[in-house]
Amino acid sequence: MAQSALVNRHMPVVWRVAFRMLRDRQEAEDVTQETFLRAWKMLPDWEGRSKFSTWACTVAINLCRDRMKKKAPVLMEALPEREAGDLPPEQALHQKQAGARISALIDALPERQKEALTLSALEGMGNKEAAAAMQVSVEALESLLSRARRTLRQALAEGQEE
Repeated sequence: MAQSALVNRHMPVVWRVAFRMLRDRQEAEDVTQETFLRAWKMLPDWEGRSKFSTWACTVAINLCRDRMKKKAPVLMEALPEREAGDLPPEQALHQKQAGARISALIDALPERQKEALTLSALEGMGNKEAAAAMQVSVEALESLLSRARRTLRQALAEGQEE
């Protein structure tokens, strides 16, 4: 009972992190399952120095890194599960194209910047929690975020000039 409550609460975040890193639904599901399998095995030894979600995201990121080393990168076709709502078709198309462009720019970021941006901006983790998940200092996380944002702003500005 407690295990299923833990999974139900944290699985969506772990899956989204894995999907954003791997850009493959099946791979993200596999990483999510493996993350929780490891959690059950290691739970008795877990000391609770960080939140469970932080620890689970750390495990998921490490599993994603291992998988990315083993295979060539795959470009994401669309943002995961975002609905355009009741927008007019031309506005919905524009929003979809802008989302795809931003996703492509995020995909082009160096791995550590992409991880920092995923945890902080896309998953809404605080800097302290995201830094713990990435196993870096808060200052290092802030530096990664700053470089990622600067790169994205520059790429978006260059795209507007064209």
